[in-house]
Amino acid sequence: MANTRIERDSMGELEVPESALYGAQTQRAINNFPVSGQPLPFEFIKAVVHVKRAAAQVNLDLELLDKPRAEAIIAAADTLLSGKHQDQFPVDVFQTGSGTSTNMNVNEVIAHLASSDELEVNPNDHVNMGQSSNDTIPTALHVSASMALHETLLPALRHLSAVIDTKAGEVEDVVKTGRTHLMDAMPIKMSQELGGWSSQVAQSVERLEDVQRRLLRIAQGGTAVGTGINAHPEFAERFARVLGEHTGLSYAPSDSFFASLGSQDATVELSGHLKAFACALMKISNDLRWMNSGPLAGLGEIELEALQPGSSIMPGKVNPVIPESAAQVAAQVIGNDAAVTVAGQSGNFQLNVMLPLMASNVLSSITLLTNVSRLLADNAIATFSVRKDSIEAPLSKNPVLVTALNPVIGYNAAAKVAKKAYQEGRPILEVAEEETELSKEELERYLDPAKLTEGGIQ
Repeated sequence: MANTRIERDSMGELEVPESALYGAQTQRAINNFPVSGQPLPFEFIKAVVHVKRAAAQVNLDLELLDKPRAEAIIAAADTLLSGKHQDQFPVDVFQTGSGTSTNMNVNEVIAHLASSDELEVNPNDHVNMGQSSNDTIPTALHVSASMALHETLLPALRHLSAVIDTKAGEVEDVVKTGRTHLMDAMPIKMSQELGGWSSQVAQSVERLEDVQRRLLRIAQGGTAVGTGINAHPEFAERFARVLGEHTGLSYAPSDSFFASLGSQDATVELSGHLKAFACALMKISNDLRWMNSGPLAGLGEIELEALQPGSSIMPGKVNPVIPESAAQVAAQVIGNDAAVTVAGQSGNFQLNVMLPLMASNVLSSITLLTNVSRLLADNAIATFSVRKDSIEAPLSKNPVLVTALNPVIGYNAAAKVAKKAYQEGRPILEVAEEETELSKEELERYLDPAKLTEGGIQ
């Protein structure tokens, strides 16, 4: 290794790059885990840094850590939280399941930044004081996820819901053919259809807000096995308070450190709710694709904004690229959840040993859903136009409209009218006038598609 220096840890000496801010334990992890080339998301690294910053403040307040070292650690943490030195955290996601390598990576970088010729800051004794990887990494998982929900995903979902509601207001007067089993069914308003989407998104917001309460309960203070060994008795309470003051979220110590170290049930729950929203996103995306299909040989009910050429060989073809992107995101999130579910089962006695994988997948899902929700809102739903001609023509011929006559002429007689209208390709009103004793005026009242969207007996 060219341009290196020698670093030491409890296992001996090791060469590390001269420019590296980390030390021997990080380098060992780099050497040991050349698996994916994918480091943990920087949002997770920042959460670990938040832990170190809060711990230094608490240890200072408890007079366990001297003021110069505490202030140097806090200053180094603030430097990292500003976004600097992101390249100094290269440890692979697929590392030791406790995340010890990432914990020590952060400890070493902070110690390096905090140390000077006059002040030595040790990554274990000072930066990691009162902590263990076993409570730091689960805490960072909850912190990174809860901050991402609060700052990015929940605002994105609320934006998506608001855009859908706005569009629903714009298409309030559009009555279209409803579909069940992809087959023609009773009419609905397009605003009712979009209202269903909005409700799906709103329910996802409710679920995520609910799990947020459990993510705010953190493991810090449990240290190695949940007993709190080597941590001050007041550390956990003080830590949660300081962390909350710095992040703006109301963290509290877990009611059982043994549960928080040995399991990751809240993370599994979060991932499940992300999957549920992914299913809603897939449904909305596919509805948009079907409604946009054609435009000549498909449904052609709406026209999505043309964003790019759709084919390298067919001139003029334009595809529903944003819904397709959203559908792929949904598939990926569902896959991420499957891995998180397996990882959530991997608590053995006092520790879950798939923490880095869970952190990576959950944060990836949050990022993907955040970004594509805003894309879908702004570049598909807000901008599509309605093709009323494509909607009105089949609506008037829809044989299923005869359902409204069931209470008047009976199911069998109505079925006879519907079959004849379908076979002859004629408007249902015209056939019903021939086959029943109802007047044209009565039939117009019974079979008015707009009135049929209101439900009840006409």
